[in-house]
Amino acid sequence: MTTPASEWFMLTPAGALHAFARAEPGESELALQALLTGDRALDLAAWSERAPQAPAVVAQAIQEGWVQVLHRPLQGPDAKLDDFLQHVIASLSGERRAVLASEGGFCLGRSGIDQDEADALSAAAADYSDFAARQARRGWSGAKGLVSFHVDADFLLPTFSFVPLWVDGAGYWLIVAGEPLLNNPALVELLWGVKAAGTRFAVPAGL
Repeated sequence: MTTPASEWFMLTPAGALHAFARAEPGESELALQALLTGDRALDLAAWSERAPQAPAVVAQAIQEGWVQVLHRPLQGPDAKLDDFLQHVIASLSGERRAVLASEGGFCLGRSGIDQDEADALSAAAADYSDFAARQARRGWSGAKGLVSFHVDADFLLPTFSFVPLWVDGAGYWLIVAGEPLLNNPALVELLWGVKAAGTRFAVPAGL
């Protein structure tokens, strides 16, 4: 696929979920992840420098709705992750209540939720990670997907939804209260910020 020099590419929210859903991404997922490696959106030449397989996947990625074409370069997050994390994750919850947790159960950021509840949700995410890993070893990989918890028998609106994400080999859980608003550019911004930060969060010893 040939593209004009005045076109840039960026993940859609659906593309971000697809690209960062697995601990061991394939070549096409790695190519999509490469779109979040710069300080702004990439044109095809820059994308190909970071991911040589980009020219081979770009047409399908656009067709699948994983990548959008921009006519001006989009600037990446310019604030420290700690400074904007609570604002960006709030946009992903219908109640503006959300937590970002590490796979190990440490609360990395929260919005609209007090620290005790955020810590409890982060610990629950870690427990669910262990459960999903056990089920995978037993031959069922379905537990590794997104999961929602409900208190009503109609299963209409979850109390909390847990979204697993993997960035450069590090596991995360996005935990959102109420209606999940994942079809939101804030999801791309979140992953872009995490990737730009190098996923090097300081986790206190013993956690």
